Amino acid sequence: MIETLGLEKTYGVRQALKNTTLTIEAGQVVVLAGPNGAGKSTLLKILATLARPTRGRVAVNRIEIPDGAMKARATIGYVGHQTLLYDELSIYENLRYYGRLYALGGLDARILEVSRQVGIDKRLDDTIRTLSRGYQQRVALARALLHNPRVLLFDEPWTGLDQNSSIVLTGLFEKARGDGATVLFSSHEFERSLVAADRALIMRNGRIIYDGARSEWTDAAGFAQLYAGRLAQAAEQADKRGGTAKKKA
Repeated sequence: MIETLGLEKTYGVRQALKNTTLTIEAGQVVVLAGPNGAGKSTLLKILATLARPTRGRVAVNRIEIPDGAMKARATIGYVGHQTLLYDELSIYENLRYYGRLYALGGLDARILEVSRQVGIDKRLDDTIRTLSRGYQQRVALARALLHNPRVLLFDEPWTGLDQNSSIVLTGLFEKARGDGATVLFSSHEFERSLVAADRALIMRNGRIIYDGARSEWTDAAGFAQLYAGRLAQAAEQADKRGGTAKKKA
């Protein structure tokens, strides 16, 4: 469902992604971990067709992007740091607007269905600006699910969520897995996010330095230890490469 080969992204002189090769199959829920600036958001934006790769191959649901970006968007649900909601409109008006962009039939029924999924069906007439951050995040999730996408991409989806909203999000990931959809999300919240994930990636300085299944860690504490060790190992290897380059120079 998600494939990249030799993917790179450069902003001026800064290389945000370096030779990133990745395959994620249908029905997998994958957490993307790494320190700030590791390239997580850049990778998600490219997969969501919101940024163009500098070089390399990218395919989502077997659709090559950026050439097939418009077609790919119909199969992608994305929630980033911005909710992409209109503050002065109600929840219902926001969802109806996005549903019409996707030319969805039976739109009112679909709005009610996704609203129930994320627990906002009793507040459809509330304007976005009156909602807490947690409820706004729930509406953003409903927006991303509205067109029944096969690929879900979330950037730090636990941000601002209370315990109840967190349970809703975990349930959505489990349902997506059961439906054969693909989920890739970034998170620093190991305690909550690892409950939902069956695979983890760790990024550092634009590279994937770890790709492992859930069987490789027992709990959040175990993953945190693995995470710290992999980052330290990658830093040590980078220092050695830097030292070798200086000697050659």
